[in-house]
Amino acid sequence: MIDDTELSRAITEARLPGAACMIVDRDGVRYSRSYGFADALTGTPMEMDTICQVASMTKALVSVGAMQLVEAGHIELDAPIGEVLPELADPQVLAGFDEDGAPILRPAARPITLRHLLTHTSGLGYAFVQPEVLRYYRAVGIPAPGSKAGITMPLLFDPGDDWAYGVSTDWAGLAIEAVTGTDLQTYLDRHVFVPLGLRNTAFCDTLPAGAAKVHTRAKDGGLALSPLYLGGGEFHGGGGGLTSTAEDYARFLQMMLRGGELDGNRLLQAETVAAMSRNQIGSIRAGAMPTAMPDFAAPFDTFPDQHTGWGLGFLINPEPVAGGRSAGSMCWAGIFNSYYWIDPTAGIAGVFMSQLAPFGDPGALAAFGELERMAYS
Repeated sequence: MIDDTELSRAITEARLPGAACMIVDRDGVRYSRSYGFADALTGTPMEMDTICQVASMTKALVSVGAMQLVEAGHIELDAPIGEVLPELADPQVLAGFDEDGAPILRPAARPITLRHLLTHTSGLGYAFVQPEVLRYYRAVGIPAPGSKAGITMPLLFDPGDDWAYGVSTDWAGLAIEAVTGTDLQTYLDRHVFVPLGLRNTAFCDTLPAGAAKVHTRAKDGGLALSPLYLGGGEFHGGGGGLTSTAEDYARFLQMMLRGGELDGNRLLQAETVAAMSRNQIGSIRAGAMPTAMPDFAAPFDTFPDQHTGWGLGFLINPEPVAGGRSAGSMCWAGIFNSYYWIDPTAGIAGVFMSQLAPFGDPGALAAFGELERMAYS
């Protein structure tokens, strides 16, 4: 029996509306418990199978789908992605703004590849992260939410020269569609969700009935509801459009712990999973994110004391964490304060699912830290 006293205390002290927490190993579930509410205003409880917006935790699943196609020889990691996606065939770099505020562009030094997309070294950014991207959109016109225009932008740097968190995985999802001739939901259903037994993971046009609501902290110290929904739109958002549950996501984490297989269904070869979990960006440091919209996401850096790298879809910590994950573990997060880690060395993974904005809430991060410490205690 795992003692979750400190985790319970942390969630209470954080005044989180609700959370669903799981710890798994290669053979099964070590810990599973839900806390609080899916809707704090109605008192609807958070359950382990409550559907949540997993936001950027979508990226890991889409990265697996892309690597399946690499294994099958349908797409190459280092070929120009413009051969598959003509929209990215002639990338331009944002070199600055003229005195009237108009963007100044120059041709990129090299083409964008799938490897660049999966490692966030393409140069593509996010309007809510990098002020330059937000300024660009203000100059040319703010795109509609969920539109392809919202992921169409000049690069912040030449592909491969730096790391910037952005819309790269949305384009990786579109590459899956272009290569397979089917939509992203259909591909992932057939090759990822169904084989893993993920019964409640999908791209939905609207928030499913009974799903957890996104909460914000009210000025009086209470909680309010937010209408934020990242699904729907003109394409399936491979960078953040999925809804899922803690139970479903934990099965995905188990598959990664097991080197690409779960319940006799092999999604990836072990060597592919190993490549995904290795730093792929050399001496470039990954993971630190500024903010252009602090009401949506706070500045974020998971390990400010480490020279973190990036694999094919995941942040990689090069050093062990005291009382927690081993060196070489994989992790990332979703913008509504959901977080996960995968530790292949220790054979342990965990997921913390909550629905609270803005991202980087100190209380949510403290509670997630307690979940990790509990996993290794």
